Amino acid sequence: MLIKTIIIFSLIIWVYGLSVLKRAKTDAFYFLFGSIGLFIILIMVSKPYGVWLFSSIVTWGVGLIGKLTGLFTTLYSSHIIQVIANHRTSILLVDYECSGIIETTAFWGLIAFYPVYNGQKRFILGIIGMFWIFMANVIRLSVVAVIVYYFGDGSFYLAHSIIGRLIFYILAIILYYLVFTKGQLVNRLLIH
Repeated sequence: MLIKTIIIFSLIIWVYGLSVLKRAKTDAFYFLFGSIGLFIILIMVSKPYGVWLFSSIVTWGVGLIGKLTGLFTTLYSSHIIQVIANHRTSILLVDYECSGIIETTAFWGLIAFYPVYNGQKRFILGIIGMFWIFMANVIRLSVVAVIVYYFGDGSFYLAHSIIGRLIFYILAIILYYLVFTKGQLVNRLLIH
């Protein structure tokens, strides 16, 4: 009950703040306040069901790569990636941080208030961005599982914290670069 009250109160303050900033014609502050506020509200609303959904879908996607390669399996309803190699079993858990929900809601917050695009293009880019981030996560976690398969549990930290994050953030930077710095090009691609 307390969480719902906090969410509703935050939503009211956010909408009021947006209306004040819009009337004051402070576009930069409107963008910042709107983006940050939407991100925070989406994160608060997403627990626990959004996190469970994103974790399940990402684990399912990684499972497809596991089936294709035969190197690992997944239990998508439990958010588990199971790597069996050299008579050892490694269990990787797809949790809140690995689900992609933080990155997706951050992207949605930014695109919802980015002034270069109209509402329809923002919606389309929001869907494309969600799919892009999903694929980046699937690639990242699959690479982590493959590295653990070939190099064992001792390679997990390097695979997850360094290599996996580099892969994910390079792909995320490509998305952000195309959407937020190439707005005119994207607008031409999404005409009607």
